[in-house]
Amino acid sequence: MAERRKSRQPEKPTTIDWEPKTRLGQMIKNGEISNMSDALNSGLPLREPEIVDILLPDVEDEVIDVKMVQRMTDSGRRIKFVITVAVGNKDGFIGLGRARGKEVGSSIRNAIDNAKLNIIEIKRGCGSWECRCKKPHTVPFAVKGKSGSVEVTFKPAPHGIGLATGDVAKKILELAGVKDCWAFTKGQTKTIVNYAKAVFDALKKNAEMRITQSEVKNIGIVSGSIGLPPEESISAKMEA
Repeated sequence: MAERRKSRQPEKPTTIDWEPKTRLGQMIKNGEISNMSDALNSGLPLREPEIVDILLPDVEDEVIDVKMVQRMTDSGRRIKFVITVAVGNKDGFIGLGRARGKEVGSSIRNAIDNAKLNIIEIKRGCGSWECRCKKPHTVPFAVKGKSGSVEVTFKPAPHGIGLATGDVAKKILELAGVKDCWAFTKGQTKTIVNYAKAVFDALKKNAEMRITQSEVKNIGIVSGSIGLPPEESISAKMEA
């Protein structure tokens, strides 16, 4: 079991033999869309994991949980593996996916593909009144996420605090590019899958939160990768 939890190296983008089957994939291959932010804001569904491989070539994956499920049938005992995986580029994009199968290797690959199809773009900034550095190192505002009995609350932390969270939340936040954060949890956090889903639910609410232009300037909010200045990055998405 220990060998299955080893960290995996990011896969290389498959740009040579890929034939897009969706409209979004065709637009990316034709050069009409050149970054992940535009792809998510296009309004078109993300149904091909190769899109993430092309637009986010530095994406990494982390196996969050591996479970073995047994079932007795007339022909004997059947075993399947349920894998939970998180993917991210450590710079504003994060996804979570699950898959099950008879073999661990193929199940992990399927879980990675599912996580890529669920990828979201989060907002970062400096929402801590103790810091006010206007750099995108923490969450810009408090958010809550829930799954089952687990409830997670993320709050902005000053620069240098690090990720004051549990191990599962720390892995996901690192892949998302959050460097400092306070976390408060309720419920059965030992249930790793529900804990991971609650963390991802909080990040989804972070991504969906509407903000004003004044908040962008005061907190230094950046949506997605740190490529554009905060004002330009958010303004482009608000206009779209």
